[in-house]
Amino acid sequence: MPPVRRAGRAAGEKIGRRIQVAMNRLRERYEKTVSPALTKRFGYKNRMQVPRLVKIVVNMGVGEAVANPKAMDGAVSDLLAITGQKPIVTRAKKSIAVYKLRAGMQIGAKVTLRGERMYAFYDKLVNIALPRIRDFRGMSRAAVDGRGNYAMGLKEQLVFPEINYDKVDMVRGLDIVIVTTAATDEEAIAFMEEMGMPLRKDGAAA
Repeated sequence: MPPVRRAGRAAGEKIGRRIQVAMNRLRERYEKTVSPALTKRFGYKNRMQVPRLVKIVVNMGVGEAVANPKAMDGAVSDLLAITGQKPIVTRAKKSIAVYKLRAGMQIGAKVTLRGERMYAFYDKLVNIALPRIRDFRGMSRAAVDGRGNYAMGLKEQLVFPEINYDKVDMVRGLDIVIVTTAATDEEAIAFMEEMGMPLRKDGAAA
């Protein structure tokens, strides 16, 4: 096997092991701590009633791509490094003359994570990325949508360890939506907190 190919395979196996460790750690926490705690608090009669993660959607807007299409390459590269999954490019649905935007133009990149990659990303988000935010005081408890889903915004992609500051072409923010099976916002917040999400006690923004 050629050296380059062997190195790529070794790197892939390393990433796979890291993802599996994160998933096993979160799954164990869910089974031993989260599920029993939520069952006791909300009086669930069935294990299927206990909230759980469904998917995590990570979106990065690239407005500058309207004037500079090559900017999309940097956003796609950053999202790929952060999530370990190839993003899809999102396009404008309608034209807006004042912004020189035409329908079909590239305006962002998005990744939808499920399964092992979802757990690995969540683990990295709450234990590594969020604590690296300057003057971080916790995430808002008010960022729920009424259907058990939690949304947050990060001002820069640099909080993720995979991003090399010296190689970044532009600092970009990203939006993260954590979709759960929680029936109410109260259950969603309780679930997120039990899963390690650092939430502020007063419900204010970070």
